[in-house]
Amino acid sequence: MRKIILAMLLFGLCGLARAADEKTAVEKRMQNAATVLQEITAAPDKGIPEQVMNSAKCVAIVPHLIKAGFGIGGEHGRGVATCNVNGAWSAPAFFSVSGGSFGFQIGAEGVDLVMLVMNNQGMQALLTDKFQVGGEASAAAGPVGREAAAATDWKAHPLLTYSRSKGVFAGVSLNGAVLTQDKDANAAFYGKPETSRELLAGQVPPPPQARDFLNAVARAETVAKTR
Repeated sequence: MRKIILAMLLFGLCGLARAADEKTAVEKRMQNAATVLQEITAAPDKGIPEQVMNSAKCVAIVPHLIKAGFGIGGEHGRGVATCNVNGAWSAPAFFSVSGGSFGFQIGAEGVDLVMLVMNNQGMQALLTDKFQVGGEASAAAGPVGREAAAATDWKAHPLLTYSRSKGVFAGVSLNGAVLTQDKDANAAFYGKPETSRELLAGQVPPPPQARDFLNAVARAETVAKTR
């Protein structure tokens, strides 16, 4: 009996340790996402135009998306998103993105990915458990730089997407990629299952651990408004 009780205690401690590790990894992902956004908005002449940033209903960031392939390319990464609900940014929701692109690609490359949801169609897609970019919501490479937003064609797209690799920031097409709700990350961060719909719709108060990330998003919006 004593051995059984000891084994149960050890099993419980291991489970707690794994949960703590998972939460730490999720919080690190969120910190990296905040850093990516801060660095991008620090260069307005080469970043997201202020008019575009001010119009975004949701912001989703994947720090270090992996692009790799030998003949057939592919992408995979894990990110975090927040939506503007009545003027305040919602509790963050976690997701993964994966997809393939055919082409001659050899090697691997890590890129930072930023997605802006521009209308209700894009927002409704983001609230689902899983959606394909270009299917439920089309995406276009976002304009870059202050003068780029003068053209108004970007307003017609539910999603605008950007990537940064080796210091170069540019619009990128992600049509064909699949975004999936990261249920494990949501549960690890909040301590219980929470759906992306509940989180991004503002039904769950943002925890203190999300403050730095949400402040980074709010500052990006504020910087755009004051330029």
